[in-house]
Amino acid sequence: MGVPAMIGPADRRHVAGLSLIELMVAMVLGLLVSAGIVSVFLSTSASSRAQGQLAQVQEGGRYAIGRIVDDLRMANAQYCTSTGGTASTTSSGLSLDGLRAPVVYARNLQAALGASDLTTRWGATSGSNTYPSAPTAPYSLPSFFWMRGYDCSSTTCSPIDPPTSVLPSMGKSVDHRALGTGVLTLRYVDGSRGWALGASSYVVTDTAGSITSIHLAPASGEPPLTDLEPSDLVMLSDCSGGQVFAVSGKPDLTPDPSQNFTAPVARSSQAAPRLFDFNKDFATLTYFVKVVANDDGTTTGALIRKDRTGSQEMVRGVERLDFLYGVEDGNGHTRYLSAAEVDSNAGATIACPPSVPLPLERDPGCLWRAVKTIEVHLLMAAEKPLYTLTPREQMYAYQIDGISAPASPDASGRRVTPSAQGFVNQKLRREFIALVSVRNYNP
Repeated sequence: MGVPAMIGPADRRHVAGLSLIELMVAMVLGLLVSAGIVSVFLSTSASSRAQGQLAQVQEGGRYAIGRIVDDLRMANAQYCTSTGGTASTTSSGLSLDGLRAPVVYARNLQAALGASDLTTRWGATSGSNTYPSAPTAPYSLPSFFWMRGYDCSSTTCSPIDPPTSVLPSMGKSVDHRALGTGVLTLRYVDGSRGWALGASSYVVTDTAGSITSIHLAPASGEPPLTDLEPSDLVMLSDCSGGQVFAVSGKPDLTPDPSQNFTAPVARSSQAAPRLFDFNKDFATLTYFVKVVANDDGTTTGALIRKDRTGSQEMVRGVERLDFLYGVEDGNGHTRYLSAAEVDSNAGATIACPPSVPLPLERDPGCLWRAVKTIEVHLLMAAEKPLYTLTPREQMYAYQIDGISAPASPDASGRRVTPSAQGFVNQKLRREFIALVSVRNYNP
């Protein structure tokens, strides 16, 4: 049998393990390194998320403000009448353009506008204005059909609350109109549609100049006759003005005596005449903000663009929307007014443009067609909360509130706060502002 080898002191040093103290020191050092790595990772991740949300806010804000601006530039457009029209000689000897609002012969104009009409109905009282009763004779399309805005607090809107039959009521819940957000309705003639008159399509008149029929033969690129439905009104326009009346029959359209006050009269010296389907080509657009749900249980705002086909969600993250309306006073200075001030003629301190030439009891809200510029304010927020944001990173400015320097979401002086709207404070927010020149002054 062999004898076991003996292990000496020198060999024992080579097989000895770590002491408890050495092991604890190593573990502490490892934890410190791991904590540092985790801290750097979390900081980098939070910064990356914040940068991503900021890019989303910038992109969404630019798109939203750009879409609104494009539509505002079309406000009050009337085919080619916006370029000047045919001037007439006044008693002073000067040649001046007259009011170019279309003459309405049809009895059921508001029915043609349908549910998209946010303006006050005939005979109603709205704010400080009492609107005329339904006309009984041809009249010029009044100011309150062309544009109207609404300024809203967290409880009500001025000059009136938009009817709930055409817009959601305000509230914090999903599908309600966001609290404290403005509304604007505008109208214009879509000049890219319609039928050109003068060749295959033409107007027939009698010896007195009244229109007896309009023959339509759609040319290439024009809408088919099937687009014109039996209940639709037509709008005969040229570069001096227009007329709106009811017709029957196709392809020879005949003014309907039972639906018109009188027979429409053909305009003299027509320049580039064109016929439009009034129900479809007289566009009505309304912008507002609606509450929508996120998949994490929170809510955000969405910019909604409503037209005759329905409501379309344009972009999410919009929490505030406000407008100021620029009109020129007697000294030639531009004053920016709220919707209530425009609707009430700024307390009768600013004169309206010339009154309508054909009889109405009065032209309430006539200052709406004197608006030359519109200042748009939009508050864009990230769709979802970012709970790692510091209080300083949550600060933002919104000049409509009188807050031009960044302040906390719940700062004193805000007309409405995110928490009052039902939105989370921990979001990145930025204000977007645009000044739009309304090209079609004096409709």
